[in-house]
Amino acid sequence: MTMMQTIDRGTAEASSPEAAARLPVADDRAMLRAAADLTRDISLARGAIYWPDMLGSAVLGYAALAGAILVDSTWLALACATVAVFALYRALLFIHELTHIHKKALPGFRTAWNLAIGIPLLTPSFMYEGVHTLHHARTRYGTADDPEYLPLALMKPWTLPLFVVVSLLAPAALIVRFGILAPLGPLIPAVRRMNWEKFSSLSINPAFRRRAAERADVKRFAWLEAGASAWAIVLIGSVFVLGPRPLLIAIAVLGVVALLNQLRTLVAHLWENEGEAMSVTAQYLDSVNVPPPSPLAALWAPVGLRYHATHHLLPSLPYHSLGEAHRRLSAHLAPETTYWRASHKGMSPLVWRILSSTLGRRA
Repeated sequence: MTMMQTIDRGTAEASSPEAAARLPVADDRAMLRAAADLTRDISLARGAIYWPDMLGSAVLGYAALAGAILVDSTWLALACATVAVFALYRALLFIHELTHIHKKALPGFRTAWNLAIGIPLLTPSFMYEGVHTLHHARTRYGTADDPEYLPLALMKPWTLPLFVVVSLLAPAALIVRFGILAPLGPLIPAVRRMNWEKFSSLSINPAFRRRAAERADVKRFAWLEAGASAWAIVLIGSVFVLGPRPLLIAIAVLGVVALLNQLRTLVAHLWENEGEAMSVTAQYLDSVNVPPPSPLAALWAPVGLRYHATHHLLPSLPYHSLGEAHRRLSAHLAPETTYWRASHKGMSPLVWRILSSTLGRRA
């Protein structure tokens, strides 16, 4: 989930011995069978968890953001801003759940999330719906057709800091996308087409171009875009009524949210595939779990995303069941088996692993 649109996949080096040694990887049938068998009883999304988690995170986040804007004390404002970052980040990441849970599983949840989070943060659910599922497609993951994959570990060293820092521009870019480009779309077809194909998906692959929406989604997506566009125009207009300070503080807070998400994205995979189609097991091993006792993973990878590799085994499993799924699989499968190989200790070792890989390719 990122707004990265500037790194060229072509900067990856030519075929490397290290990557070649990892491919192809045959599917571990025992692991796949265990994953399915051991989680059947925890596969339903529980509204009693989803609703209070999402709404509570949103209320806390907005209250803290208001505090950051209104209080006079610099230190208190920074404390409020910090709470706002983590609360809104958690609330925002429910967009990932919306793409996986069945549309009838939690009546009204999708609409409520868009009203509470998607539209106010200018990230309506259509920016992930119909996009993220391509990342999970059996023959697309890690290929040039995957909107959420770049071989970052095989690219030039300068791509990593650029990949991370560019995310700070996301809030301002979203205001331009919805507040300026969207209203121009009905008047200028070329702008509308560009807005949809290039700027309507949370993707990191700059070559990705979004296809037209499915017929069943066209009206709903249009309403979501209209709502986000109207709100973006209000935000722009607020500068002339309230002055620039409130909007600039909100942009700063949401910029840090985007930065945190980009760091999480950076360590969600090992990014070691050079475009070949991969088995499900290979996709799992290219993905990352950061299970307990890692103390901070629940903050930087909330809503189940600390179990990202397990999620790739069981993409429809609700976030609140991933921890239990990991415990069951870890107990069932011996430590020397495939399942354990996707577990890592934390963000720092993962960043260093990817950075070391890129530095090793400077020559």
